[in-house]
Amino acid sequence: MPETLPITPYVPQYITVHLGSPGSNAENVTVSFPDYVKNVASSEIYPTWKPAALRANILAIISFALNRVYTEFYPSRGYPFNITSSTAYDQKFIKGRNIFENISQLVDELFNTYIRRIGFVEPLAAKFCNGTTVTCDGLSQWGSQALAEDGADYLTILRTYYGDNIELVTNAPVMGIRYSYPGYPIRRGATGEAVQRIQVMLNRISQDYPAIPKIYPVDGIFGSATENAVKKFQQIFDLTADGIVGNGTWYKMVFLYVGVLDLAELISQGQTYYPGSGGQPFPNVLAEGARGDSVRTVQYVLNVVAEFYPNIPSVAIDGIYGPATKNAVVALQRMSGLPQDGIMGPNTWKALYLLYAGIVDTVETYTNVIPPAFRPDLPDSQATGLTQFPGRALTLGSAD
Repeated sequence: MPETLPITPYVPQYITVHLGSPGSNAENVTVSFPDYVKNVASSEIYPTWKPAALRANILAIISFALNRVYTEFYPSRGYPFNITSSTAYDQKFIKGRNIFENISQLVDELFNTYIRRIGFVEPLAAKFCNGTTVTCDGLSQWGSQALAEDGADYLTILRTYYGDNIELVTNAPVMGIRYSYPGYPIRRGATGEAVQRIQVMLNRISQDYPAIPKIYPVDGIFGSATENAVKKFQQIFDLTADGIVGNGTWYKMVFLYVGVLDLAELISQGQTYYPGSGGQPFPNVLAEGARGDSVRTVQYVLNVVAEFYPNIPSVAIDGIYGPATKNAVVALQRMSGLPQDGIMGPNTWKALYLLYAGIVDTVETYTNVIPPAFRPDLPDSQATGLTQFPGRALTLGSAD
């Protein structure tokens, strides 16, 4: 799926905190991102806890805040801040509080590291609670300390609460706050990346609001089809139906897009921008029950194709060849006139890949990330050996 929010997650130099619940008449304060994390960590956890528990909690705090920034969670709702100090919505921040020295040192080390699910772009919405008076689906703060006391390292603690399919991104870029809206109205005749983002957002939103017509191809050209889709979107959501994407229409799209993909939730469907790697060759046959990076590759390509062929359902990119993946393969086989056995063999892969390659050739937002060895459109002389997929972040496999 093409990216529609800021292209690469980043660490903001500064973050603006609303000192209350979102709709309250409270002060907004702007602080450096490391100082924000130090304040929250000093407010949420105890400096006497084991280092493994402190690290795990700090990484959760960082990841949650970066998710709020990346998804433009509050700006897309019309608020002039990035996060609140209300624990009912976000994380505890106390203006002017003292910072514990050991927490400060850990934050200086970790502030540009965050958690994400393998294969997803956005920082994990790493929700947490104290685990005693309040419980939740995310990390238990007191539970993390108990695990650390039992000898668990911070990676084990994070996997315990967020699952095994997470990884750490290290050395994330640091820059000023970036907003996805380009700063000017976008209308018929416009071209470029902003138009592509509009088209992708509308196509995904239309899966939940089918009255919005699909835009094909996603070509970055604001023509009549895009204008009609924008007008229908504006009509549905009580905006001025002029077919022009100004600030209000843009952020309503961002709000809906983040919502339908649950990007700001722990159970996010995820922004994907490349299939998994690992250096394992694509096998001749994949069937229900298979697991691994080859399955994740198939799921990624199925999802790209599903964006343009509505009779093929999208699937979770989890590396598990379950019933949903099998059903998507059957739909592809039916469309391609192949035996409908739900098995990803050479002929089915070729049919799937050629649909995918056509999309990649047409839509510049996509990049062909399939290794040459598995590309039936290349001559045999080029399709030899195994080329790994694009670089991966640090997968949580060890504490090194």
